[in-house]
Amino acid sequence: MLEPTSPTRATIEDVAAAANVSVATVSRALRGLPNVADSTRLRVQEVAREMHYRADPAASRLAAGRAGALGVVVPFVNSWYCAEVMAGVEAVCAEAGHDTIVISLGTDNGERRRIDGSRAMHRRVDGLVIVDIAISDDEVAAIRQSGLPMVSIGPVLPGCASLGVDDVEVGRVATRHLISLGHRRLGLIGDRTDSVFWFVVPQLRQRGFEAACRAAGIEVAPELVAEGSFTVQGGADAFEQLMSLDDPPTAIFAIGDDMAFGALQRARELGLDVPGDVSIIGVDDQPVADVLGLTTVHQDVAEHGAHAARLIVEQLAGNEPAIDRFDAPITLVERDTTAPPRPR
Repeated sequence: MLEPTSPTRATIEDVAAAANVSVATVSRALRGLPNVADSTRLRVQEVAREMHYRADPAASRLAAGRAGALGVVVPFVNSWYCAEVMAGVEAVCAEAGHDTIVISLGTDNGERRRIDGSRAMHRRVDGLVIVDIAISDDEVAAIRQSGLPMVSIGPVLPGCASLGVDDVEVGRVATRHLISLGHRRLGLIGDRTDSVFWFVVPQLRQRGFEAACRAAGIEVAPELVAEGSFTVQGGADAFEQLMSLDDPPTAIFAIGDDMAFGALQRARELGLDVPGDVSIIGVDDQPVADVLGLTTVHQDVAEHGAHAARLIVEQLAGNEPAIDRFDAPITLVERDTTAPPRPR
């Protein structure tokens, strides 16, 4: 298990845990940035004082002779998940006196740029956080040869620390919840469209869905699996496809909240009651999920970014972490969109 924090000095992660907010919120509150409620800002400031929190005293030493920045390598910048990871990285970087540079590998024509360990990259950043990209062995070797510390969020990469969640278990948790309510006709809104970034999360969550169904003696027919492309529109279209079946599902697992939002929107347009006509569960627990009353599987995405950045900052300070995998906890959050099925 990865243990990036020091036992003797409170970190921004410690303050976030004690104040029950994200590391990004702590960073904004303590720097006087907007988009923080006054009550939250006061609570964070009080917790920071009680814990004698201060920015990393080694920040100037870490930056000396270095680029003074960490790179966050993402598939795209226009997604909630990547934005949350970047917020977590930025919070730890701000504490440690580093800047954050975002490196997007997506191109306008749908291709992927390569990562390398060139001198140009080395001049820009002191380390890399790789977010949900299964980079090739050649790319890993080039980065390691350059001496840049690297941490992966998502896929396990050879020779470097990685962290994230157990996505197979995510699928199991969501599906078991639906089964526990009495559902036996289950649909899945997934995604198999990626062929550029080798994004494995959809397959892993679907594997957990299928495993939970098998354990309960439930058959998953091919027509009960629809493509949602991790977008609101994709989720809406996939929901309509599933509900247009002669024998539609009584419950649907959308492997991402965005697709669940689309499903809820299309249900309203079609005049279907959720959860009366069909239950819907998502994954992530985005802030909008609470507003919409969406049952979902929670993961602390900003904390993933903070954890990864902390590992790199400690490596730059000479504290080499063990090469290991850390799976962060997940939590089922029950709200208003799941219930036992109505008799048909």
